[in-house]
Amino acid sequence: MILQRTPSFRLDGRRALVNGAGRGIGLAIAAALAQAGAKVTLAARTAAEVEAAAATLDGEALVIDATDISAFAAAIAARPAFQVFVNNAGTARHAPFLDVTAADYDAVMALNLRGAFFAAQAVARAMVRDATQGSIINVSSQMGHVGGPDRSVYAASKAGLEGLTRVMAIDLGAHGIRVNTLCPTFTRTPLTAPFFDRPGFTEWALARIRLGRFAEVTDMMGPAVFLASDASAMVTGSALMVDGGWTAG
Repeated sequence: MILQRTPSFRLDGRRALVNGAGRGIGLAIAAALAQAGAKVTLAARTAAEVEAAAATLDGEALVIDATDISAFAAAIAARPAFQVFVNNAGTARHAPFLDVTAADYDAVMALNLRGAFFAAQAVARAMVRDATQGSIINVSSQMGHVGGPDRSVYAASKAGLEGLTRVMAIDLGAHGIRVNTLCPTFTRTPLTAPFFDRPGFTEWALARIRLGRFAEVTDMMGPAVFLASDASAMVTGSALMVDGGWTAG
């Protein structure tokens, strides 16, 4: 009997770009891709963080603000196409719906949706230009699929990213470009650290995470490698929930 071989999870020889890679989930995913053999470019606004991370991973540092759409597009256009892009830069400003300000809305949407949209567009344009097939991973959230108190703007931005991902998968499929979302639950990072100190937050959140614990950045590493690699060669337009069962109901 001849059995089929599992497609490889390795990324040897592939060029990968991770946005928002200076810390937290982005840094962990950059490390995972590097450990799988990819040559990683780490992009972020803070030079000290991203340069130190790139040096550790023997990668390239790209100091850039994803909300500066023209600068980001120029930086990508000047490079050979990437085979993997993890579109991870994001922010949050939580407040009750009635208290959300225009400034809150604009700040979150500028990065989480507008910045993500045009960053992905710049990377995809280079992939098409160079006839390069590959994988774009938009880092979304469980809040792109469910609601949560005080998270109207954040949830709206991530729901928008989910819709964008599905359309990208349709438009880019003919070019051999796969597009999916990675959707974490509450994960211990510098961005989320203040939440864990709020009275009642832990009890509220853990009652909804069926595995009974918060996520760590390491929980995102394997799923990201899966979506980046040939192991997910027939997966596009999908959302990979890494939420401990939150959205299961």
